Amino acid sequence: MGADKMTIDRSVGIVVFGHGSSVASANDAVRTVAESAAKMAGWPLYQTAFLECDPKLEAAVGKLVEAGAREVLVLPYFLTLGIHLQRDLPKIVESLEREFGLPIRVTPPLDGHPDLGKMLVDRATQASR
Repeated sequence: MGADKMTIDRSVGIVVFGHGSSVASANDAVRTVAESAAKMAGWPLYQTAFLECDPKLEAAVGKLVEAGAREVLVLPYFLTLGIHLQRDLPKIVESLEREFGLPIRVTPPLDGHPDLGKMLVDRATQASR
């Protein structure tokens, strides 16, 4: 069992939150990453949600609450802290905290994570083969 599995309280619901696209395969890709992360980390309560398409964050939080979550952690599947994360998401989270009566925390976006540079190197290396 990895350290990540031991650090997340089992009553915390996780939402991998993406922008959403009219291209179904783009949304499926986010769902696949969320599922992979949930398996790696042993998250018993997780959902995928989108800003611009279904399922919305409200539906994902509702499902997590029904499943027993006492807190929700939103993981933005966004590269940078753009307008959606600065303006839109805080308003949505504030409304959902009132509606569901539980705390909702939001992590930073992917930008700044130390593995992003490695990912670029990996892509360049793969392309040069």
